[in-house]
This record gives sequence, structure tokens and C-alpha cells, in this order.
Amino acid sequence: MQRLTSQGQAVVDDLAQRHGFSRDAVTHMLFAVLNGNGGMAQFSHPEFGGSGQWMRGGMLMLSDMFNHTLKGRVDALCHEIAEILANQPGLLQTSGSFQSQSQSGGGQQHQDSGMSRGSSSLFVSEPGDRWWPSELGVPNATGAQNDARYAYFADARRLAVRVGGNARVYDTGDHRIGGFSQQQGSGGTITFTSQHGTVDLASLPVVSQDGHSFPSSSTAGKPAAATSSAATQAADPAQADIFSAIERLGDLKDKGLLTDEEFAAKKAELLKRL
Repeated sequence: MQRLTSQGQAVVDDLAQRHGFSRDAVTHMLFAVLNGNGGMAQFSHPEFGGSGQWMRGGMLMLSDMFNHTLKGRVDALCHEIAEILANQPGLLQTSGSFQSQSQSGGGQQHQDSGMSRGSSSLFVSEPGDRWWPSELGVPNATGAQNDARYAYFADARRLAVRVGGNARVYDTGDHRIGGFSQQQGSGGTITFTSQHGTVDLASLPVVSQDGHSFPSSSTAGKPAAATSSAATQAADPAQADIFSAIERLGDLKDKGLLTDEEFAAKKAELLKRL
């Protein structure tokens, strides 16, 4: 469990005093609402009548089901906690789901929200929580699966991915990312979902790796066809992203990281967007 900062402890003290619960009970509920992304909470504490569940919008279940006074106090506490958490930038997952998916041996998928708790004045940051470049700020969402961790920055159009000890930052272009999937096992293929469907992570341009920026691709020394495509990119930014992705796929194929069949399939997938 994360630890509270001095400001977080002050918030708990204030809530405990005004709602008539102990600091321990309020802290328990604070983390329950946080784990429910501000919209629900599953809790178990003697001061709340034992185990129970709260959901924003009016649903509250207590073991002491006929204690309407306690229900009103618990509901008021949960609502105020939810408002406090919502006012902490990057703490709760915003609109749109961000799913981290893994493929098990039996072919069944497991999904995990992978929600980021972001940077908050209420909680002490754990070591390794902010592994992405600091200039990217607070991510809209994060995920973790197998040996990979993800951090998505929608406004900056950047996606940071750390596999093992290596962290790369990708240019997401016009993709609005809503989820990730990694094949089972270390080094498995990583894909993501956006409004364009399922896309291979390798199709995105790499901006930097381990804090070192990658130079922009140059058309010098490229055949006329490549130069022509670059001119088309300048005329249409949306097409530019697609052609850039195809060129990067070609580089991966030349390095032996993609087979001819994989390159052809991804190229066809990208060209369908034109």
C-alpha cells in the first residue's frame, strides 16, 4: 500500500473529524475508493459495519443493512473522498479505457486496467513509479504486463514503453490509444488498440531511447520513390505518419527483425488508412 504524504495525512485527519470516523477507517476507505478509480469501493472495516461496497450514483451495501444512519455517513465520506481524488491531476483514470492484456497458454485473455496513480500530493511516490522522461510530465494512463511497462501521454502524442531496463518513447501520431496487448513471455510482440484498430508497436516512430533522442530520418541517399513519398508526407500530415511508419518497418525488415511476410502484412494494414 502506498504511504500518505503529510498533506495526505492532513486530509485524512480533516475527514475523520468531520465525518466522525477514526483515521484508520478513513485511510482504509481512501485507498478503497482510490482502487475503485473514484467511482466505487469495496471495503471491510468494523466502523463501516464490516464488509461493504459503494458505487457512485447511489448504490451502497453494508453488512449492517438496516443501519440507515451509518449508510448516510459512509456514503457522504465516499463521495467526498471521490471528489478529492478527482481533483488530483493524473491520479484517476480519465475517459476511455486503457487496458493491458496478456495471452495465456489456453488462449484466454486476461485484462487489467493498469491505471496510473500519477503524481499526487497525497501519496508518497514509490521507487520506479516515474521511469519515463521527466519532460513528458504526468501520463494519462499507464499499464504493466509481463516484462513491459507503458505510459501514455495523449496531449504530447507520446508513448513510453520500458521492456527490461530499456525505455523507448514513441510518436503516437493520430492514434488515440485505449489498450495494449503483449504476447505471453519475455520479448513477446506488443500491439495496441486505437481508433484504427489493432496496431503493432513496431510501426510507430521511435523518438528516443533511454533519454537519448533519435535524429530525424533524412531522404538523402534514398531512391527517387522514397523522396517522392516524403514530398507526399509534407503535403498531408496524416499520410506522413503512415509513410514514416512504412519506412521504419522497411528498416526493421532490412535488419532482420521482421520477415517479408510480416512486413507485407503490416504495410498493407497501414496503406488501408490512406
